[in-house]
Amino acid sequence: MEGTTSSETAVKVSSIFIYPIKSCRGISVPQAPLTPTGFQWDRQWLVVNSKGRACTQRVEPKLALVVVELPSEAFLEGWKPTKNSYMVLKAPGMEALKICLSRPHGVADGVSVWEWSGSALDEGDEASKWFSDYLGKPTRLVRFNTESEVRVVDPDYANGHNTMFADCFPFLLLSQGSMDALNNLLKEPIPVNRFRPNILVEGCEPFSEDLWTEIKIGKFSFQGVKLCSRCKVPTIDQETGIAGNEPTETLKHHRSDKVLRPNGKQQNRVYFGQNMVWKDYYIAGNEKTLKVGDPVYVLQKVSSADKAAA
Repeated sequence: MEGTTSSETAVKVSSIFIYPIKSCRGISVPQAPLTPTGFQWDRQWLVVNSKGRACTQRVEPKLALVVVELPSEAFLEGWKPTKNSYMVLKAPGMEALKICLSRPHGVADGVSVWEWSGSALDEGDEASKWFSDYLGKPTRLVRFNTESEVRVVDPDYANGHNTMFADCFPFLLLSQGSMDALNNLLKEPIPVNRFRPNILVEGCEPFSEDLWTEIKIGKFSFQGVKLCSRCKVPTIDQETGIAGNEPTETLKHHRSDKVLRPNGKQQNRVYFGQNMVWKDYYIAGNEKTLKVGDPVYVLQKVSSADKAAA
């Protein structure tokens, strides 16, 4: 792989976000345990329709208003849930719903998200009724079954890596510099929650993360594997669930494949953020926690976005 080394040592992690239920609201945390499939608890749950297909904000923007709460100790290294440990869900017009974090009993077959299909753990009739009432159609809440299922990421980009219910890859990194640069172009600035990153970093130039291929965060090694092509979700206001035209219209002018990758195959996509996998999980030792404030070292990068994988 073509690359150059860099010693940008002023870069650090400024925020960590976990999204326990795909397409529902995220949680900002000071630290989070790492797993090969993503942060602990990230996209471990999924709302599915009557055919078992994933429900996301693309079709159900009201999911943006579902607030998810986990015990603060859930983000400590080695913490295990008990029968009295709960995830709590809140949404407009709904009573709070408690989901026990210990293993559910039911199994839901025929669950699918994008290219993957398999079985999942069913969170039961109470959770099903809650989401069905909220969305106005039959739905169920399921949990990834790590004991029986594996969901591999695209081997063309990250062979040998897996994820749970994330769109494509275990981790998504974005820089505050990129957010600031975008907001300078927009008439109305938007918050970072529109882009749903896992790791927000600060101290680097705008869009420099496009180029990063080998990254060390704290003591852990990550690989930047693919620029993140964006769907309609960033156009949805995460406080109201209402979609607009921005920031996609602005991104089309500044962050499209035509602009960033004029020599590559044109797919009419816009890019914002870098997808990553955790490389050294098998030798990381006992403590496997990423923390806000951890330094970020760019060990290798390509020379331009045109040479980045996308």
